[in-house]
Amino acid sequence: MITIKILGTGCANCKATQKLVEDVIKARGVQAQVEKVEDIPSIMKYGVMSTPGVVIDGKVVHAGGIPSRAQVEQWISA
Repeated sequence: MITIKILGTGCANCKATQKLVEDVIKARGVQAQVEKVEDIPSIMKYGVMSTPGVVIDGKVVHAGGIPSRAQVEQWISA
């Protein structure tokens, strides 16, 4: 199972990123746990300075802005 963390304080871009990730997981039938991380100290531990950030299995794969659907599909299939 993949562990995915969406880093962000709850802004519109953060919510859109979480929805996009969840949509791709559902469409691909991937077993994944999605967790929202909203507190600043926890986000800073990943070295993410601009949100939304995406962390997959402990590795930061994206920070700042909404990723494209193609990017999310690539991360999940990797």
